[in-house]
Amino acid sequence: MMDAFIADFKWSFEALRVETAVVRMIASVVLGAAIGLEREYHAHSAGLRTHIMIALAACLFTLIAFELITVEVGGNADLQTDPLRLIEAVTAGVAFLAAGSIITSRGRVHGLTTGAGMWLAGAIGLACGSGRILLALMATLVALIVLSLLRSVSNAIARRAAAVGEPPPIKDD
Repeated sequence: MMDAFIADFKWSFEALRVETAVVRMIASVVLGAAIGLEREYHAHSAGLRTHIMIALAACLFTLIAFELITVEVGGNADLQTDPLRLIEAVTAGVAFLAAGSIITSRGRVHGLTTGAGMWLAGAIGLACGSGRILLALMATLVALIVLSLLRSVSNAIARRAAAVGEPPPIKDD
């Protein structure tokens, strides 16, 4: 009886090799960190650790889903799976976190880019967890280009508006 109990908790992977799961989790951490570092460097509320944790959690949820899909179902019951449910669940969870980072104050909205970055970190984690690491890498690179290039454009627009005495445009973070 005790052996059966201990066997329920043994280290085993059914869907993937342990090494594959580790590589996917490390990829999600590294790519989440890339976006998080950019946000941290510019002193935004959701930075390095937040983006890493979101990407890693999304990756882990994906790996867990793969494991659950491969678990044998007792009797003659068929296991019905829908990968879109995983994406919906991760998206809803990250959207809840991202919404908490968006603040409206004195008619101005702050935190939209931070929320979008958190949402993207979740998508990157899903991509890594499903083995689409190249796709996750491409999305990370595009995001970093957008964040850095468009920050310069936004700042230039704000400076020009201030120079001509216009009210500043809505400032995204």
